[in-house]
Amino acid sequence: MLTQEQVLDALKQIKEPNLNKGIVDIDAIREIKIKGDNVSLKIALVQTGTAEQMQVQQEIVNAVKAAGADSVGLRFEELTPEEVAKHGGQRKEDVGVASLLSQGDKVTFIAVTSGKGGVGKSTVSVNIATTLARLGKRVGIIDADIYGFSVPDMMGIEERPKVKGERIYPVERFGVKVISMGFFVEDNAPIIWRGPMLGKMLNNFFSEVEWGELDYIILDLPPGTGDVALDIHTMLPHSKEILVTTPHATAAFVAARAGTMAIKTNHEILGVVENMSYFESKLTGEKEYVFGQGGGERLAQELKTELLGQIPLGQPEVKKNDFAPSIYEENHPIGQIYRQIAERIIEKN
Repeated sequence: MLTQEQVLDALKQIKEPNLNKGIVDIDAIREIKIKGDNVSLKIALVQTGTAEQMQVQQEIVNAVKAAGADSVGLRFEELTPEEVAKHGGQRKEDVGVASLLSQGDKVTFIAVTSGKGGVGKSTVSVNIATTLARLGKRVGIIDADIYGFSVPDMMGIEERPKVKGERIYPVERFGVKVISMGFFVEDNAPIIWRGPMLGKMLNNFFSEVEWGELDYIILDLPPGTGDVALDIHTMLPHSKEILVTTPHATAAFVAARAGTMAIKTNHEILGVVENMSYFESKLTGEKEYVFGQGGGERLAQELKTELLGQIPLGQPEVKKNDFAPSIYEENHPIGQIYRQIAERIIEKN
């Protein structure tokens, strides 16, 4: 079994990218936990959520695995201003979201949100994004569901973004450029950051990622009206929103809160998508309304918007050689529903 001394020895070669000093030498290793051959680390850097963090986290993982670890879990925090100054460094000025917003009216931001978890919001997000791409649009997706990031898995993405200089180049799959919190976490480690740190990470998704020219950015938001959703509303005052609910009355009632938040922050609600609307038997063609009926319609009426589509319970065809467990093909019946939704989105923009 590895010891703390062996882990520290392996990390002596790793430098803090902004200070160019060893992370061991500047006491940037906040925590080491060893359980069998699994190592968990908390590391402090000058700035988190940057291209430099992606580089250094890979160096750390490689070094600790070379020392004998089977898996390496990483968490990051920021060095205090006093620590940065002590070691002769300074923080870069926050460049904000200008690099993505500099495209002006050319890019449409669409936040996909819900009142509660488990309604299929991320599935709706990735299928809207891929369907827009099929229709010839230039699309990016930001997996902003910080605690429940799932977009890379849903889209069958196994690679990581490329880093060139100080810029992060998103992974592209099905014609969609993807960035996710999941790319910044090793071995499915839990995220325990608090609001301000999460907001900074989201800001960097806009400012440090080389998106190129886009027509649409889809933002898969966390459910509810917490810190991350509020940060998005503040960062993107002209974003549009799609609310996802199930037919169940409670899901629709809770989703109305998220819709009200959008209205109060002057976001335009594009419409409502009702997911898990019914189950259709392949044998008889009969529809069973497993979660009730009417939730999507009631929500749309309450928010004075339209019901963009009703998506039944289903499962995409999963191909071993082109694995993407949540993406529906264009000729699939549910894929055709997503096409109708995407066409309506384009009409409204």
